[in-house]
Amino acid sequence: MQNAVNIIGAGFAGCESAWAVASRGIPVRLFEMKPLKFSPAHKDRNFCEPVCSNSFKASRVNSAAGLLKAEMRMLGSLTLECAEITSVGAGGALAVDRVKFAEAVTAKVKSHPLIEIITGEVTEIPDGITIIATGPLTTDTFAEKIAEKTGGLLSFYDAAAPIVSAESIDLNTAFFGARYGKGDDDYLNCPFSKEEYDIFYNALINAETALLHDIDKPLKVYEGCMPIEVLAKRGYDSPRFGPMKPVGFTDKNGKRPYALVQLRKENNEGRFYNIVGFQTNLKFAEQKRVFSLIPGLLNADFIRYGVMHRNSFVNSPLLLNKNNSLKTAPNIFLAGQITGFEGYMESAASGIIAGINAAAKFSEKPPLILPETTMIGALTKYITDESVKDFQPMGANMGILPPLDERIKDKALKYSKLAEISLEELEKEINNY
Repeated sequence: MQNAVNIIGAGFAGCESAWAVASRGIPVRLFEMKPLKFSPAHKDRNFCEPVCSNSFKASRVNSAAGLLKAEMRMLGSLTLECAEITSVGAGGALAVDRVKFAEAVTAKVKSHPLIEIITGEVTEIPDGITIIATGPLTTDTFAEKIAEKTGGLLSFYDAAAPIVSAESIDLNTAFFGARYGKGDDDYLNCPFSKEEYDIFYNALINAETALLHDIDKPLKVYEGCMPIEVLAKRGYDSPRFGPMKPVGFTDKNGKRPYALVQLRKENNEGRFYNIVGFQTNLKFAEQKRVFSLIPGLLNADFIRYGVMHRNSFVNSPLLLNKNNSLKTAPNIFLAGQITGFEGYMESAASGIIAGINAAAKFSEKPPLILPETTMIGALTKYITDESVKDFQPMGANMGILPPLDERIKDKALKYSKLAEISLEELEKEINNY
């Protein structure tokens, strides 16, 4: 009979998982390799170290980030509590003093009587109920063990393309259709005139790129995931012979466009679209400015911007159950960025759910599966949706929530209504669980 839940990794997800399990009266063995060994990105010996920004994004509840925090608060989040007591001025965002925040989380975790800290690198997955929360910089040795459990489906991606909401695409300009008419109308196509292409191309090659963390250098650019701005700098026609090739299409006037960008559905519902072949390392503001020049995307709502960095995560839609456990090994749960939850608070939220469900497994109780009308439920649905192709990590955004029955044009009012529904549904789930 197992006498504790194993949790590997004391980052945002791991600490939340440990807290959720221990708060339910179940002993925890929390494994953390710091301070004996550090990843290339970590320097602080404390748990839950923010390695990039110290901002946890917006606090207002009618924003995706704020709604996520509100849900986490209702679920008893440890990291949110520590963030609020170590916050620094950041306007409408929640930002923290990095050192004090990590110290606060570490002190809470270490002081819990049911959490045992085991220091050292884990090289084997322990027997029994285990939560893996090792993050995007999982050590090579342990990554191999995860790959063995997941059938080799652990992926390393260097780049991702932006995603836009379907309702923000101008269908008076973009049109549905397949190249040469082969296949179903799964793509939206944005046609360029020569003049439009010239403007876009010049903006693209002169746009400002984001700095990469030292751990990602030297940058290796693979042909299959080359940033669109790098390709464009090879020559004026390079994009037109690559992801922007116009062959096989005619526009609404019956002519072949000068260039063309395709948008691909991210899931069967078609609520958001990926900009095909547009992996990028441009700064987020530059992506908004430049990619809005694509015909049909002038008022696009960017659900996720493109990123380029080292990132380790599993193919969750094929591998995970809705309770965060592996389909092939239901005693093993995954939490945090390794599942495709992208962001500090998203990782923490994933840890809460994995912890609750690991505790449920330990106690032989039913799992907690949140409805997709909640932000955490919608993110969970996304990472476990088998219809999602070319899976990439996703952060909290209003675009993944189900659309309202009523159409509300004002974005602030619409988001407020979505938040209201989300919190009401979560309260029902908590009361009934």
